[in-house]
Amino acid sequence: MPAVIEANSLSKHYRGGRGIDDLTLSVERGEIFGFLGPNGAGKTTTIRTLLDLLHPTSGSAKLFGLDSHQHSLEIRARIGNLPGDFAFEDSMTGSELLTLFARLRGLDGMETAHSLADRFKADLSKPLRELSRGNRQKVGIIQAMFHGPELLILDEPTSGLDPLMQEEFLSVIAEHRAAGKTVFLSSHDLPEVERVCDRVGVIRDGKLITVASVDEMRERAYRKVVVRFADGVTVDPSAFERINGVGSASLDGQKLSFKAMDNLDEVIAALGRYKVVDIEVTKPSLEELFIAFYSEGQTA
Repeated sequence: MPAVIEANSLSKHYRGGRGIDDLTLSVERGEIFGFLGPNGAGKTTTIRTLLDLLHPTSGSAKLFGLDSHQHSLEIRARIGNLPGDFAFEDSMTGSELLTLFARLRGLDGMETAHSLADRFKADLSKPLRELSRGNRQKVGIIQAMFHGPELLILDEPTSGLDPLMQEEFLSVIAEHRAAGKTVFLSSHDLPEVERVCDRVGVIRDGKLITVASVDEMRERAYRKVVVRFADGVTVDPSAFERINGVGSASLDGQKLSFKAMDNLDEVIAALGRYKVVDIEVTKPSLEELFIAFYSEGQTA
């Protein structure tokens, strides 16, 4: 069975501006794939090019094994899309908008739409122009989901939602995955990506830096080590920095802090020469990892 999303050397260049360059990735059926990068990194351009809303400068994109340009109508019948700039005729109510989309998609009923509206506490009776950004976003999420698509493509979906609604959103897309469906989630909200995504791709300046599972990214990352020594023990931080993979060592009283990529055996052996009262080893959060990948420009 082909990957749900396949991009092969996909590029989109703008005159006088940055787009995406030579992007290759695949998203498998039944996974939630997080697409990470700050504003302007190329996330939205990638989505629009995958959906054939923008024509690529070079390369190709397939969804469900179908060419995104040649089979765009068939593809769009099988997906749900929430653009980052979701907007519609603002005199329409949420209910009118969803009814229109149901007719366009040939749906018989609105039960799923009303169920999602209840879960998100969405007011479908008011014109969109009278809704706050967060409440408009709820309508946008519902229109992307209520027809039960095989693939959800969501660009910054929780933007404007309050924390309770963010939690509900994460529950809904987890249910989507449990049903064997696929989610492509563009976001810069790293804690939500860390909680719900199976794999992540990091994009920088239009180039894909890495694709890995969250666990794999953590395994490739440094550990933060904090050691407290007994009173009176004299410690030279530079002795630890001479260990390969150890850096940023600093001493505050009897507490030594440093980062270690590898060689924990050597670190433990070095600590064995001192009287240690306490030691704490922690892995970085996904946010710290993302900052490290992005600032250092690591490649996949």
